[in-house]
Amino acid sequence: MPNNVSHDIAVVGAGIIGVACALRLARQGQRVVVIDQQEPGHGASFGNAGHLATEQVFPIADVSILKRLPAMLMDPMGPLRLDWKYLPRALPWFTRLLLNLRPEPFRRTVAGLRALNESSLDAWQRLLTEIERPDLLKVDGSLLVFERGESRQAIEALQARLRQQHVPVDFWHAGAIRDAAPQLSEQIQGGLFFPRTGHFIDPYRVVGELVEAAKACGVSFVKQQVQGGAVLEHGVSLATASGSLSARRVLIACGAHSAKLTAALTGRTVPLDTERGYHLMLPTEHNRLPFAVTSLERKFIMTPMSEGLRLAGTVEFAGLERPPSMARAWQLHRLSQGLFRKDLSAEAATPWMGFRPSLPDSLPVIDQVCDGKVLLAFGHQHLGLTQAAVTAEMVVEMALSTALNQVNDSPALSPYRLARF
Repeated sequence: MPNNVSHDIAVVGAGIIGVACALRLARQGQRVVVIDQQEPGHGASFGNAGHLATEQVFPIADVSILKRLPAMLMDPMGPLRLDWKYLPRALPWFTRLLLNLRPEPFRRTVAGLRALNESSLDAWQRLLTEIERPDLLKVDGSLLVFERGESRQAIEALQARLRQQHVPVDFWHAGAIRDAAPQLSEQIQGGLFFPRTGHFIDPYRVVGELVEAAKACGVSFVKQQVQGGAVLEHGVSLATASGSLSARRVLIACGAHSAKLTAALTGRTVPLDTERGYHLMLPTEHNRLPFAVTSLERKFIMTPMSEGLRLAGTVEFAGLERPPSMARAWQLHRLSQGLFRKDLSAEAATPWMGFRPSLPDSLPVIDQVCDGKVLLAFGHQHLGLTQAAVTAEMVVEMALSTALNQVNDSPALSPYRLARF
């Protein structure tokens, strides 16, 4: 590889994390190219719930997953599903997941999630202000509601756990909820309000605005599938269907598809799997909610957006190859029935499924390896949108330290190192 390569950094992945990182790197004077087989924002970034979920500092699973395993295998419409055909491949990952639920690993996971989430809102406000689009994020809180009297104890216990983690949270009685969201059903008895959260009015548009800002800074976008690569003396060579592309460094940020390229470049096997997430977009439903609302018992979220109301949630473990089960997306509409004074309309609704990249300790990989030639930013599970802006700032810090021949051994990065696997 010649010393005069045309790119300082090749970013593999044009989702929200890859694009945010590319923009931040370009604004630091780096020559950046972004490579993806899809158009920017067409993966998981397109269909997420749009919720800035800074309150979600606990992993998606807890020890009760053992009791729920039979239902996960048998109920195709359950909120947490494991495809029985995928079970043999999923068992090693689930074994690691269970081991990470022991007290000390669980504590490390919560600390790592909290550290990222505490910085996420400010990082997003900085990024959107810089591109002059702060209007894309509504910082007006979010709400977790419950309907059954027996759920109050669980809600109060959750509130106590969140306060122990310094998450801002308030208990709202039914009257306060009706005042803020009068279209919700009277059967809602109360809930938890999270003031330091918000929602994006159009997640796909957020990616598009970041892409335009990145292009204005000189970032180029290449629609190609990266088939492999190698770390060389002066940088990294990536193989695509149309030939090779070289750069001094590469950033792997292609979500659930990151494991293969990471192994090719670093020789490390990453236990990366995917939570298949679904949404149902209701284009005729406007002005139903002022902010995102999640149901404790029904286990899904409803987010108001410029294009309507998005119902999202459910986790399915079935890998990257099996076709989507869109009945799970339509199930979200059935789950919404009874949550409003007047049921939501599914007229012209559109279903969607995407792959959330998940590691068994619920933490992402944010690291630099191979003498700084390989940067990593993937595995954010269902918090990719939330943590994208702060991840981009961390990647820039790593990249600049490498450019200055400095070793970035910041303790802040230790929970997210590749070497933990």
